[in-house]
Amino acid sequence: MDSNTLYTARRNMVESQLRCCKVLNPNIIELLMDSPREKYLPEHVRSLAYMEGSVPLPQKQEMLTPLQEAQIIQAVNLKGTEKVLEIGTGSGYLTSLLALLGNEVISCEIHEELAALARQNLANNGIDNAKVVHVNAMNQAELTASSIGKDFDVIVIGAAVARIPAHIQSLLASQGQIIAFVGDDDIVTLEHHVIDASTITSKGITETRLLAMEGIIKTREFVF
Repeated sequence: MDSNTLYTARRNMVESQLRCCKVLNPNIIELLMDSPREKYLPEHVRSLAYMEGSVPLPQKQEMLTPLQEAQIIQAVNLKGTEKVLEIGTGSGYLTSLLALLGNEVISCEIHEELAALARQNLANNGIDNAKVVHVNAMNQAELTASSIGKDFDVIVIGAAVARIPAHIQSLLASQGQIIAFVGDDDIVTLEHHVIDASTITSKGITETRLLAMEGIIKTREFVF
């Protein structure tokens, strides 16, 4: 597909998929129009970059849909100063959006092939404030050993989890946000949790279908 065709597809995606679902923030719309999604996809699936459903990635993974990505960045409403932790890098597109809106992004990817793809995509597109770590973030011991740090202002969990793991929540700053796809059925809810001192405000944004997070270890964990 040529650049004009892809630009038209991007514009149609904004009008037919995002605006109708209340993604209306003009800064986000501008960002998505200026951030070619196809550049984060393998060549053979670039024509699918702006379709409504998920796009296949290596390792039997899927890219989040344009609407899911847009709803995440609209909800967390980054101001440019935030330190962000992302769980599930995929091809690195959402990572790039978070990096463009925040100050620093650490992204965890369980598949080495996808971690390498995302690093290359981020470098190719001039994103220099995002770091991709090959690690199973659902394994507390492995995540701790990776020395990714803590006190993140925002945590984004990009695959479905039955509940938000306690060891992930513990990496959040005293005041911060977690956004995650939560549920153990075919349909999960994109939940946004804002922690202010001892107060937690929670909101369900939308219900959707999504692949389950890989590498989860069954333990008793905190539930919001």
